[in-house]
Amino acid sequence: MFLRTKKSGNHEYLQLVHNTRDGRKIRQQVLATLGRLDRLRDSGQLDALIASLSRFSEVTAVLAPDSRTAREGAEAVRIGPPLVFERLWKESGIRSVLSRLLEGRKFEFDVERAVFLTVLHRLFSPGSDRAADYWRHGYRIDGTDGLDLHHLYRAMAWLGEPLESSEQIDAAPFGPRTRKDQIEEALFTERRDLFSALDLVFFDTTSIYFEGAGGESLGRLGHSKDHRPDRCQMVVGAVLDNQGRPICSEMWPGNTTDVKTLLPVVDRLRSRFALDELCIVGDRGMISAETIEELQHQDRSCRYILGARMRSVKEIGEVVLADAGPLQEVRGPRDEPEDPAPLHVKEVWVEDRRYVVCFNPERARKDRADRDAIVASLDEQLRRGPKSLVGNKGYRRYVRAAASSFEIDHDKIEDEARYDGLWVLRTDLDLPPGDVALKYKELWQVEDLFRSVKSVLETRPIYHKRDETIRGHVFCSFLALMLLHELDRRMAARGFPYEWRRLRDDLDALEEIRLDTLGRQVLVRTVPKGSAGRALQAAGVALGPPVRFLEDGSHEAG
Repeated sequence: MFLRTKKSGNHEYLQLVHNTRDGRKIRQQVLATLGRLDRLRDSGQLDALIASLSRFSEVTAVLAPDSRTAREGAEAVRIGPPLVFERLWKESGIRSVLSRLLEGRKFEFDVERAVFLTVLHRLFSPGSDRAADYWRHGYRIDGTDGLDLHHLYRAMAWLGEPLESSEQIDAAPFGPRTRKDQIEEALFTERRDLFSALDLVFFDTTSIYFEGAGGESLGRLGHSKDHRPDRCQMVVGAVLDNQGRPICSEMWPGNTTDVKTLLPVVDRLRSRFALDELCIVGDRGMISAETIEELQHQDRSCRYILGARMRSVKEIGEVVLADAGPLQEVRGPRDEPEDPAPLHVKEVWVEDRRYVVCFNPERARKDRADRDAIVASLDEQLRRGPKSLVGNKGYRRYVRAAASSFEIDHDKIEDEARYDGLWVLRTDLDLPPGDVALKYKELWQVEDLFRSVKSVLETRPIYHKRDETIRGHVFCSFLALMLLHELDRRMAARGFPYEWRRLRDDLDALEEIRLDTLGRQVLVRTVPKGSAGRALQAAGVALGPPVRFLEDGSHEAG
């Protein structure tokens, strides 16, 4: 049965027709002539007829021109981010760990939902908790309708609250054990079958500055890696396993130096995660004779690969770099831009101390070109007078005072050329020098993590005023990175390349629109674009049909 038009004279008539079979032929039988098509359209009778018929269909909906939805507009919510990361939140074990630790705590709101909301907001629209409270209204995030801003603050405080005194046995010397420590340890236990052995870990630190005092104890003036020495700050450390999985985070006052953080981290790793053997990879700011001696103590017995300070350690400058032994090629020149960088290494022993000298010829050319550009610019500036050098740190290392002005220090330039493309490691491992260098280069995973914290997640600056909420705020960024790493792992396993910022926009564009159709409500979903479909597939999320009817006018997606 269908509608057709029949022309008669100068007019078209709308007819209801039914097909019947007569032997091997199909014949059309006119059941009714509904009237002139132009009059049906002008009077609105055609629209009314179609709308009336749609009430009896389970797959067809009609938006009436005089309906409330047509007058006020359809209601749309974004569904991509919650769909993907709710699944990862659950399957990574975070949801169950939080729920278990919250048992017996009589909060009048759902703390786990408040934490998930904050983490999701950190991934897709980084900002303050106040911003998260406003942002959530454009998304369908299950269980968050009853949350208010003060609930988010209280959830942050719960994450960062100190544990009872009986649970402070392996606390760091710079701060107490907190709820977030329990969560990290429970998550490690939850995923333990994924860890063949936690025998190699990567540790690095960064600083985050505050707008304000920065809590009761965390905010302190110190070395700022954000170049904001005028602001109170805190030190944040992160530990990753050899597969790049975030294991735990550490938070200390801003005046804590890197060299003081390594030993407490090692001790806490061993006690918190019940480790017998451990090798830690750390940056050059963490090395000192006392630190290495303590690492090798029989009660600690921790192996290490640590970056060494080439310019400030006399033994390295005068003995290690002066060694005339040949370099061995580990990786040759790149054939494609995405290939690993070239790498040459050699082993140098000074008594019982083992060093590995690493050289990247590609980086050496860049260092030389950068220095030549600075010196050329410096020479031009000196011709204009010494005042032009004020405030330029790049020039400072290459000038010296002369009789009445300044001049280029060519001895310093020659000395700097010794370090082009080089870095030096100190280790007590028995691995070949090439393997030691490659393991150390994996430390850049932690540096990428911090770049993500500061740029992608925009953790800084922090506006909270209590230690507890500050810790919770930073820890939510850590949880967000755990989810991001899990998504990255799943995308890589399926061979799905992606760029996070584009994927974030693609997921944000996935919407569900609710329409009122003559007393019935229907949900219409947009089509995933870009990498959104692949992310949903990697997370194991099935979208279902693009059009669904709601029962009894419900606002839920069902």
